Amino acid sequence: MFTTRPELSGTFGMVASTHWIASAVGMSVLEAGGNAVDAAAATGFVLQIVEPHLNGPGGEVPIIVGSPSGEVEVYAGQGWTPAAATIDAYRAMGLEQVPGSGLLAAVVPGAFGAWTLLLERRGSMSLRSVLAPAIGYARRGFPLLPRVVDTIRIVEALFRDHWHTSAAQYLPGGELPVAGQLMRNEALAACYERIVDEAERRTSSREGQFEAARDIFYSGFVAQEIVEWSTANAVIDSSGAAHHALFEPADFSQWRPEVEPSAQRDFLGLGVHKTGPWGQGPVFLQQLALLDPGALAAAGVGTAEWVHRITEAAKLAFADREAWYADPAFVDVPLDALLSEEYNSARRRLIGETASFELRPGSPQGRPPVIAQVSVASEASEAVSATGTGEPTNFESGAVRGDTCHLDVVDSTGLMVSATPSGGWLQSSPVIPALGFPLGSRAQMLWLEDGLPGSLAGRKRPRTTLSPTLVTRDGRPVLACGTPGGDQQDQWTLQFFLAHTVGGLDLQAAIDAATFHNLSFPGSFEPRTWVPGRLVVESRLGPDVIAELRARGHDVEVVDGWALGRVTAVAHDLETATFRAAASPRSMQAYAVGR
Repeated sequence: MFTTRPELSGTFGMVASTHWIASAVGMSVLEAGGNAVDAAAATGFVLQIVEPHLNGPGGEVPIIVGSPSGEVEVYAGQGWTPAAATIDAYRAMGLEQVPGSGLLAAVVPGAFGAWTLLLERRGSMSLRSVLAPAIGYARRGFPLLPRVVDTIRIVEALFRDHWHTSAAQYLPGGELPVAGQLMRNEALAACYERIVDEAERRTSSREGQFEAARDIFYSGFVAQEIVEWSTANAVIDSSGAAHHALFEPADFSQWRPEVEPSAQRDFLGLGVHKTGPWGQGPVFLQQLALLDPGALAAAGVGTAEWVHRITEAAKLAFADREAWYADPAFVDVPLDALLSEEYNSARRRLIGETASFELRPGSPQGRPPVIAQVSVASEASEAVSATGTGEPTNFESGAVRGDTCHLDVVDSTGLMVSATPSGGWLQSSPVIPALGFPLGSRAQMLWLEDGLPGSLAGRKRPRTTLSPTLVTRDGRPVLACGTPGGDQQDQWTLQFFLAHTVGGLDLQAAIDAATFHNLSFPGSFEPRTWVPGRLVVESRLGPDVIAELRARGHDVEVVDGWALGRVTAVAHDLETATFRAAASPRSMQAYAVGR
């Protein structure tokens, strides 16, 4: 099969990410003797610099790590809301939804905590060595992607009129930058350098320096700057009004990254591992539970039957996401029941020969589902979300997409990491000038309605869309993969996984295969709408397949042939002791490297 790029193969190690600079940095860490954890963290910190429209230090990251010994761990880098963030507090401001941008949407940044805890426990290099590439690119500059410039152009008026600290950083010299121009972030470089310097002064212990760095971030000058600036400044957000944050110092000092076992399901002799239900990851597992691999193999990759079956399973799984998933510290999520064969055999019978236009959450253990009342999207909203190119964050200047990054790494020992950094992108909220980065907007995924799994509450983690995937065989990691794309992540990655495992395509061919997704469930981002029956497909599916899907009742929207998904993947072939990698050509920035 023709592919846009070769599937990489080698015996040393592989790195794949959504930016070629970050991938190259990760590979340089492996070459210098670092392990997969060191390389993944260095890659993740560089992604904060070179993809500021997709993530930043103010964001979050879920990380899944698989060891050759058979241990799989999830590092939950999802921060919580301020203690003062209650439904009554937001309603008193006249709000019906948590704004999609600005300081009321911010949660405690979780990425730094998760990366440093992972490095402390599983890495081999020093704090200074891991952060050096990110500090270097922030200080010396990196060439701007065209998409970064496009994003800045869309929010230029907002920056000039209201978010002046962001204008100072992203409109250098008062001018809109151009693609390829070097962008520097001196404040962020100084922030990370200060963390390293202070950590080294506290202790000479490698592990101790990572612990000290977390303390400096969450109880030291970083948290102090965030709390003081965000509570003293009211800034305009997507509601059209100006609001300040509700943080207090204890919101930061009392938060901790968590390490937990993965949610897991067997499929074709493989163990598929995802985050817990504080993320949307289990919908991947629910879809696997609903699908018959034999029937899919008989249909063939990219046929109308293939697309229809996968789409209808996704509708059921994502309906359950809305009804049941939430922070387990606040909600009793019946995950075992949702993944059980008894539950899914009954749910599977709901998949018919024609498209469903209903939102049909199930009743695991006989418990009635509870779901928010959501509106059908307007045509304008559909246009924003149709291509699925990002997580929509809305400003007064119009709908603006933020998005996400992804990275996968495997080293020569077979240690494997999959991570999906996101949040804190440049269009989420104003830059905090002393730190050089904005806060994220993940709290927009919580509802200002009582009695829902996702109802807003103080110190609650929003149910994130971020969803890395790690796959094992006989306990040993064999595949790591993921993609940006908000609600579409566990649709696009699932299709890649099925094309590879059921369809028999190699990594690159499975990534290149024509992609699709549906919008038949409530979106996770403001304005939280849905489009019943809408199926968005790449034109490369072909006119015959598209016609048959329409005949089955799907409301098909055809987009450019290379518009959907930005999957990256690395793999370990245990039989041949070789490593493989691939990355999507879509968006022209993701690359895999290895040898």
